[in-house]
Amino acid sequence: MAVTPDASLGARSPEFPSQDAPSPEAPANAPAKLVAGLAFAQFGAYLAVLTPVMVTLALRVSQIVPEADRGAALGQVLSVGALLAMLGNPVFGALSDRTTSRFGRRRPWLIGGMAAGVAGLLVVALGSSVLTLMLGWALAQLGINAALAALTSCVPDLIPPHQQARVSAICGICTSLSMIGGSALAQVFSGSMALAFLVPGVIGLAAVATLAAVMKDRPARVGAFEPYSVKEFLRSFWVNPRRHPDFAWNFAGRFLVYTGAACVTSYQVYFLMDRLGYDDDQVTGKVLVGTLVMVTATAAGSLLGGQLSDRSGRRKPYVLGASLVMAVSLAMIASAESFGMYVAALVVFGVGNGLYLSVDMALAAAVLPNPDESAKDMGVLNIGNALPQSLVPIAAPGLLAIGGGSGNYGALFLFGAVAAMLGAFAVQFIRSVK
Repeated sequence: MAVTPDASLGARSPEFPSQDAPSPEAPANAPAKLVAGLAFAQFGAYLAVLTPVMVTLALRVSQIVPEADRGAALGQVLSVGALLAMLGNPVFGALSDRTTSRFGRRRPWLIGGMAAGVAGLLVVALGSSVLTLMLGWALAQLGINAALAALTSCVPDLIPPHQQARVSAICGICTSLSMIGGSALAQVFSGSMALAFLVPGVIGLAAVATLAAVMKDRPARVGAFEPYSVKEFLRSFWVNPRRHPDFAWNFAGRFLVYTGAACVTSYQVYFLMDRLGYDDDQVTGKVLVGTLVMVTATAAGSLLGGQLSDRSGRRKPYVLGASLVMAVSLAMIASAESFGMYVAALVVFGVGNGLYLSVDMALAAAVLPNPDESAKDMGVLNIGNALPQSLVPIAAPGLLAIGGGSGNYGALFLFGAVAAMLGAFAVQFIRSVK
């Protein structure tokens, strides 16, 4: 892979030569093999990163530290990894925009990043201390986020605007399916932590390689960027909110909604164990059942939202509704005292999450400041996804300790509900998108 300090490529693929000015009678559509490749890559990348977040990291920590310390230890591991993911995503995106490899500017980061992620997962699987888990998870997050930085830019790069919500819906469904796949793999390989970490990673590597094989990806064009100096490095994390207020409001809304979602993904294992009383052997099966229900609801919400949003040309009402539905579901989890109540809340969460995922990527693509820097700018937006994964584990021990003890999950999930509601309203300040 070659990266030069002054290279770029326009954000639109030659696969769609008329995409910037499509015929109103017959707008160009993305090839089916490209959409399928994007969907499989989305599934694989998130299978690799979400399986540890949802299930296997919590179980791995539980094997290493005493029960009383496992919540704080999990928070430390997740926080370090999420912080590096937050920092790495926009930097890798900026470097991807500049890459002049003959293999293209996205392919090297898709395959190289996921390979590094698999190496990090191997360290986590074999580590015997919290410090080793932190180091391995840090490498995994950096590698996988290098791949995700290239992957997320493919929607604004390669998919025409009139098709973006539907493709986003498909990718959103695949993200949800990765949760089912991860929970199932954790159940199948419950007797082998090494396989429980490595199999999702290997599938992720195969998935991004499949996308790399079917996408059109030229090397970057020389001369469009400033040299990648310290100034450019710092600019990788920044889009001026005064010059681009719609981008800033979308970032704020995304950050707040994902804060609510992180309460579910990061602490569901310990919620099931601490409040509902399931042990290590039972919890993977309960997570799988809950995830199946949630993903079915997510698929329904995503397909419905993508179709309606593309037909109406409107994005903000669907984001508002989705965020409020997610807030309601978090309040339901906060009061759940049985597995049945928890599953009912996951149905509601899934519908809201599906609606949100179907429109979020299309809304993000519509407010990008510069199409020539789509990977960098999408990387900045992805800080809004990654930062909650770092901050929620930091805040969670304090929220769980409200009232004494360490199990106030009501406070944790109500905190998430409030965050999701605030995220719903932040998006309404966007002016350039209906």
